[in-house]
Amino acid sequence: MGPAHWLALGSLLALSALLEGRLVGEEDSGFGECDQFFYAETPPAGLAAEGHVKICQRSEGTERFATLYSTRDRIPVYSAFRAPRLAPSSAEQRWLVEPQIDDPNSNLEEVINEADAITSVNNLGSKQALNTDYLDSDYQRGQLYPFSLSSDFHTATFALTNAAPMTPSFQERWYMNLNSLMDRALTPQCGSGDDLYILTGAVPSVHKVKDKVTIPEFVWLAACCAVPGGRWAMGFIKHTRDGDIIEDVMVKELEKLLPLNPQLFQNNCGDTEQDTEKMKKILEMVNQVQDEERMVHSKERSSPLSSTESEQSALLPPEAPEEKSSLFGKLMGFITSPFIKLFQLIGYLVVGILKSIVYFLWFVSQQVMNGIQSCLYRLGSATISYFLAIGEELASIPWKVLKVIVKIIRAILRILCCLLKAICRILGIPVRVLVDVASFPVYTMGAIPIVCKDIAVGLGGIISLLFDTAFGTMGGLFQVVFSVCKRIGYRVTFDNSGEL
Repeated sequence: MGPAHWLALGSLLALSALLEGRLVGEEDSGFGECDQFFYAETPPAGLAAEGHVKICQRSEGTERFATLYSTRDRIPVYSAFRAPRLAPSSAEQRWLVEPQIDDPNSNLEEVINEADAITSVNNLGSKQALNTDYLDSDYQRGQLYPFSLSSDFHTATFALTNAAPMTPSFQERWYMNLNSLMDRALTPQCGSGDDLYILTGAVPSVHKVKDKVTIPEFVWLAACCAVPGGRWAMGFIKHTRDGDIIEDVMVKELEKLLPLNPQLFQNNCGDTEQDTEKMKKILEMVNQVQDEERMVHSKERSSPLSSTESEQSALLPPEAPEEKSSLFGKLMGFITSPFIKLFQLIGYLVVGILKSIVYFLWFVSQQVMNGIQSCLYRLGSATISYFLAIGEELASIPWKVLKVIVKIIRAILRILCCLLKAICRILGIPVRVLVDVASFPVYTMGAIPIVCKDIAVGLGGIISLLFDTAFGTMGGLFQVVFSVCKRIGYRVTFDNSGEL
């Protein structure tokens, strides 16, 4: 072996040591250490099915992203990652396989090169795609989590469990759409991007590459921003047909388009706290990305015309050599040749000008049609949103009326409850007390004559006592006066008798 061979083998072993792909057991509800790449650490509900394998992709001892892989279709169902960081555009493509998918008893816990796995892995390629499945086909290995959004030396994204068949043109547009959306629309509207959760997936079609690897019908992207006070969620789909533009949809609409109607984000990424202003800004940038993609399609459609003409002109047979003519013929040819060349030049100029005018008019008409289509789409979206808002308000009126009626009934019931409580308290008073209270007026009225009689007797006694006192006093005085007068009279009489 030469030094170059040993160097290549050493670099391959170093790459395998850097990248690990840990299969998560079926008994685990999530993706183990890779749950951090899902909103609220909860994977999508409803997408896991028989034949799906959960993989926690690791690189340099660190978790990089999570993948749900379909062993039946041999393409990923989705890959989940967060906080994308734009990395250098160049990357060395070294596609690796997961040994434990085909051979669960394999002691290899790291992804390895396909050539090295042939001798060490049993049933290699029975449940996963291989590099040989893409050879001599019109499809390439397209990454759901592109290397251009990774910052870990690109190794983790080059696992075949992260790839699905894509045509070269579609792969180029898909990467361009992802980079544009991340760089211009999604990440700027989610703070620093650390709270941005991304899901990229593929929906299988009925077509396969070499009857093994299923070709996606369309690929999709779902984004959830979990910034407190600025949450939002958006979805995007892109069909694999040529000429299709990436479409923006709501996450709930995207879930309806996916098999099994799953729930991509727990609680729909907090849909009750969606920041509509940020979503409007995202849609404005998405419209710009769509317009740019339409312009690229327009240029691609116009460029094949000129290339076809050049190919046709190149295939034209060469002119036959002129035969020897007479001197007169040579003289006439010498005289008429400049005029012929001039007429040919004028013809070329006229044809070129006409072609340029036609191309310009066609380009202008395309731009006008695209502008009208975009305006109609925005007008339709605004109209639908307006009517939906009105419909929601009208639908909420009966509910609000019902709430008011319920409150009135509750108030009446409270009043009746208070009355019943008062009656119960009244009935709880002893009967003897009630009888005494009721008989109090009777006894009072009956006692009035007796009291008046007693008062009259007392007054009569007082008057009689007064009279007795007065008469006694007067009698006493009369007796005293009488006794005094009697004594005085006796003395007068005695004195008079002595004189005699």
